[in-house]
Amino acid sequence: MHGSERVSRSTPRTAPGSAVPPDSTRPPARRLRRLRTRLGVLGAAVTMVATWMMPAPAGAAPRLPVPYSFAAGIAAQLAAPGSAPPGANDFGCRPSAAHPRPVILLHGTLGNMTDSWQALSPLLKNNGYCVFALNYGGAPGLFQGYGDIADSAAQLDTFVDRVRTATGADRVDLVGHSQGGGALPRYYLQVAGGAAKVHDLVGLAPSSHGANLGAILNLLDAFPGGRAAFDRLCPACTQQDRGSAFMRALDALPDTVPGVRYTMIESRYDEVIVPYTLAFLTGPNVRNVTVQDHCGLDFSDHLAIIYDRVALNEVLNALDPTRTTRACALSLPVLGG
Repeated sequence: MHGSERVSRSTPRTAPGSAVPPDSTRPPARRLRRLRTRLGVLGAAVTMVATWMMPAPAGAAPRLPVPYSFAAGIAAQLAAPGSAPPGANDFGCRPSAAHPRPVILLHGTLGNMTDSWQALSPLLKNNGYCVFALNYGGAPGLFQGYGDIADSAAQLDTFVDRVRTATGADRVDLVGHSQGGGALPRYYLQVAGGAAKVHDLVGLAPSSHGANLGAILNLLDAFPGGRAAFDRLCPACTQQDRGSAFMRALDALPDTVPGVRYTMIESRYDEVIVPYTLAFLTGPNVRNVTVQDHCGLDFSDHLAIIYDRVALNEVLNALDPTRTTRACALSLPVLGG
């Protein structure tokens, strides 16, 4: 009995230790209150179950799961190697007025679209974007993005044209990781003539100015023919070295091209782009983001950043400048979060 509940004068009293009177001996008002409570609980349960079972409204696409863990990328690669990530490559998708440009996702060196975009692709789709992804720079297989960057830029251009034709969009937005957000799109925009087809470039731990691979290359030099063999196996690797002829030629150009908006998103704990500030660009239409400036719990590294909710939230902000939401959650090296 609630302490605030008053007992009617007609309520039978019971001696200490005796049984509580059955419902039939309780006042009608109390029985009605209990009945209403039970019916209310039952009604809420029925409503909840009906809501779960109710089909989505006509035309409403179900929301896709967004797993913030690199383990999801590994699992997807094991289950369906080389497949498009959830939400990507619907060539019947038509951009909306709110998001008028399709988004193309570019994996990094030795990655692929399957293991890289199990989080960002469905996140973009859930937010109303037409999303596309491709494997570039390699023969069909687990590893991609190792081929000559100029050849990869030609592949990208063909895919951009295919997406533009399918969606009716004049321009696309590019979002890439490592090479896919740095050296490759920089070459595509500044050398290969892609600038007129791109509105936004968003890089996640991008190799904008290369990476310091000197220690690895010096180790290869200790073996006769080691560096030459490595260059044949992974031209894009040696091209992205900070001191390579490719990066020197690219860095001799301005960082940006007119008409393209740039957002470079990086972690202080990147162990590949060292120092991490090599990821950043200089120019009038550039925004450089360090994820730890928004979240002290973010320990993502070069791999984890593509499964890091802080970084991926900044991708949404970059593609839609009217959106200024901030996110913060624990994110671990390699795993993300």
